[in-house]
Amino acid sequence: MINRDDFLYPRSSYRGQVKPERLVFNANLQEFSQRVGYISALETRGKLSSEEAYQLIKNLWEQLDNSRIQLGIGEKPSTSI
Repeated sequence: MINRDDFLYPRSSYRGQVKPERLVFNANLQEFSQRVGYISALETRGKLSSEEAYQLIKNLWEQLDNSRIQLGIGEKPSTSI
């Protein structure tokens, strides 16, 4: 029997260089994607206005970007001479 949470919140396996910060960001990215899908569905069905959906997605994006910055993802390594 499949777990209800596994069905509602599917997680894909991580494929890349394994580092703790990358695993955390990957989980955050998957959660962002899942929530955007829910918000889009609610907006499509008329449960949220376009403006409300936009603001919710914008807030989620800012949270994702803040987590990326805090985890140091995407920063170029500094080169010392």
